[in-house]
Amino acid sequence: MQGNIVLCGFMGSGKTSIGRRLARLLDREFIDLDQYIEEKAGMTVSQIFEKEGEAGFRRREAQAAAEVAPGDGRVIASGGGTVLYPKNVELFHQGGSVILYLDVPLAALQERLKNDKRRPLLQVPDRRQVIARLYRQRCPLYRAAADRIIDAGAPAIVVAKRIAALWQPGQGAAPGGKMS
Repeated sequence: MQGNIVLCGFMGSGKTSIGRRLARLLDREFIDLDQYIEEKAGMTVSQIFEKEGEAGFRRREAQAAAEVAPGDGRVIASGGGTVLYPKNVELFHQGGSVILYLDVPLAALQERLKNDKRRPLLQVPDRRQVIARLYRQRCPLYRAAADRIIDAGAPAIVVAKRIAALWQPGQGAAPGGKMS
């Protein structure tokens, strides 16, 4: 095996659900970075945000990225903010990982996230406005970090099968381009 497959993208883009399915299809270990952080901290992401603020969570996220990046043969669902920090992207690339940006249109994300009660950044009165602002800020950074952009608007199993096809013998995982 060569490196890890790191899924990045906006919250609600399907990193965890696609990642789990992809790991099964490719017979790889699956790591959800947020869950990894929660297990190590003994607290939920929301609790970490409450006790330590976003800065405390981002420190924990950077440490988690440093711990999982050197592995091989994993599918890693990064948090929505993980690859926004160049050091994390560098860690993943140094480990030979391929970073895939799961691209989902803003309107679809707003629909997926409209009733979300878990994500600390969305616990505000005007969540649609916050989602739109964060989307505009983050998407260019996801694109810059990614080796490949994946259209992730389809059901998770469909997207996972499309990605898995890249890792079939003779297909490779050539960086660049958008895969629909």
